[in-house]
Amino acid sequence: MKKLFHINWPLGLLSMLLLYSCSNDDKTATFRYFEYKGADPVFTANIDDTRQYYNPILLGCYPDPSICRKDNDYYLVTSTFAYYPGIPIFHSTDLVNWVQIGNVLNRPSQLNLDNIRIDGGVYAPVIRYNPYNDMYYLINTCVDGIGNFVVKTKDPKQNNWSEPIMLPKVGGIDPSLFFDEDGKAYIVHNDAPQGEPEWQGHRAIWLHEYDVAADTTLNGCKMIVDGGVDKRKRPIWIEAPHIYKINGYYYLMCAEGGTREDHSEVIFRADEVWGPYIPWENNPILTQRDLANDRSNPVTCTGHVDLIQTIEGDWYAVFLACRPYEKDYFNTGRETFMLPLQWENEYPVILSKGQAIPFVVDKEKLQPNSNSYKGNFTWRDDFKSATLDHRWLFIRTPRTTWWSLSKNGLVIEANGQSIYKKEQPAFIGYRQQHLCFNVTTEMQYTPSKTDELAGLVCYQNEGHNIVFGKTLNEQGVAVMVVDLTVKGEVKRIAEVEIPKEHRKKAIEMNIKSMGKSYAFLYSYDQGINWTVVAETEAKVLSTEVAGGFTGVVVGMWASR
Repeated sequence: MKKLFHINWPLGLLSMLLLYSCSNDDKTATFRYFEYKGADPVFTANIDDTRQYYNPILLGCYPDPSICRKDNDYYLVTSTFAYYPGIPIFHSTDLVNWVQIGNVLNRPSQLNLDNIRIDGGVYAPVIRYNPYNDMYYLINTCVDGIGNFVVKTKDPKQNNWSEPIMLPKVGGIDPSLFFDEDGKAYIVHNDAPQGEPEWQGHRAIWLHEYDVAADTTLNGCKMIVDGGVDKRKRPIWIEAPHIYKINGYYYLMCAEGGTREDHSEVIFRADEVWGPYIPWENNPILTQRDLANDRSNPVTCTGHVDLIQTIEGDWYAVFLACRPYEKDYFNTGRETFMLPLQWENEYPVILSKGQAIPFVVDKEKLQPNSNSYKGNFTWRDDFKSATLDHRWLFIRTPRTTWWSLSKNGLVIEANGQSIYKKEQPAFIGYRQQHLCFNVTTEMQYTPSKTDELAGLVCYQNEGHNIVFGKTLNEQGVAVMVVDLTVKGEVKRIAEVEIPKEHRKKAIEMNIKSMGKSYAFLYSYDQGINWTVVAETEAKVLSTEVAGGFTGVVVGMWASR
């Protein structure tokens, strides 16, 4: 199980996920199933899913959405940072019912995440369809890695995106592609302004012409926005730019104000692609920063928008936002929302000032799909397929085959790598997609040493996570433990002895989130009776405490 491999996700896993019976030695844990159930009160309203939809349209850590269309096929991508495979890609024909069809960066050769912090890696992908050569492009930044690059494909459904094409002359982050009506292509991106920044967060937007035949930028670039909408006010973090040509005008849309509660979306307009770009007097076109802090079920941090026009001519905006359970605390990361776009005096408006993001939105002619997951859904994997489901995530790029699929379930062999370091641990995870949820699994595992442990992890980053697992204590007794990591310090907060007659049996494990807290339970009688091992507050894994840009990922782990 230690040989090197190359992944062509998911098809390339077929040769390495060998079916075999589990040996259950001291390095190996077998998980028979994994079940996730969402239980957020906000999704209990009865809606007609043929003409209404819930926000978010993608729950959990699916930030920085970008969208494109060819005919009636829509494709949407989001960031994955230092998780592997990189950049999930979804398909829909109605903009609401999204089915993940793969991952764009599904081979180690495309995505080297070795030694990269969990909130480094791939940021803010942008997907575009170029009708002039019938090609799909994805442009992206690998922060702490290779920088800005492009990958492309003729058919996103084939999961065969190219190797990265480097963009050495494009600095900064958040590059986006624009294909003009004359066939010319451009890259617009965030970078430092000319000269020295004048204040903390002073950034600029730059424009390059891009040669699609040679896949390279042409000579020269131009700064088209310095600072933001109003430089006199010293706006921060103008970023995530997109250019659209609509009714003869060039619209430049950007995020401004940082990705926290002051996040907003702003719009500029020009007569020529190179500008000058003039900000609209009624900016921002989307924000929630002007709403009362004590409102119920708040949605915050709105921004990072991309626009799409339907085949019927209607406009929609996809964007990121957060759902805190208290003040600025949230564990689900930045999620993907969608709203219809209105036009006001030839400028796009996503939401009028003072309006709250709605959780239920009207949209006619929806096509519900059992493979799209919205509201309070249940998802279960019995590991009966020959390959792992697209939803599963690794921490960084796996370099050895320490996992396999057997007739008994998912087998994970401890690989000696740590979740507390910038390594590639034996961990396979699923995004926390609700404030309130239940995760249940059945695990067969028999440790033989005190440093051997297997079970479930609520993972936020290297320095903030909660481990719930089976191990041995100093007396050599099998126990269920909960280890809490805050700011890199690991502390055991609970330990419950397993009755002697049950120590070699398979156990059921359950993590229950109540929004503000997590509870950890186990059962040795197939879920008839449950023992609470610990309950701890959820804030320790929130972005407010742990920092970064990701949400919690709940996963299966084996260590030694």
